[in-house]
Amino acid sequence: QVQLVESGGGLVQFGGSLRLSCVASGSTLSISAMGWYRQAPGKQRELVGRITSGGNTNIKDSVKGRFTISRDNAKNTLYLQMNSLTPEDTAVYYCNAQVDISPRLYQNYWGQGTQVTVSS
Repeated sequence: QVQLVESGGGLVQFGGSLRLSCVASGSTLSISAMGWYRQAPGKQRELVGRITSGGNTNIKDSVKGRFTISRDNAKNTLYLQMNSLTPEDTAVYYCNAQVDISPRLYQNYWGQGTQVTVSS
């Protein structure tokens, strides 16, 4: 079992910055990848960025150059640095952890979500 707790969301003005944090606890050694997803009102949840245990990252094209995903393995913490925020970034941001059960099977764990609101 893995537990995830996000923090760092809030209200920010257009062009501002926020840093989200996600602290993992429990069976953290079994985590193979972590990521940030977001869900805006009336829209499907989408992947923002993902980082593997080996440090490989991928970021959604629309946030490249503005958002950076990183991970501190010693602190079991995942970060999302968000710069140059726009109202289109307004959403609930969720932390995700993937635990591989077998080569073709994995378990997803989710945090409770943190609200990010960008005012124009």
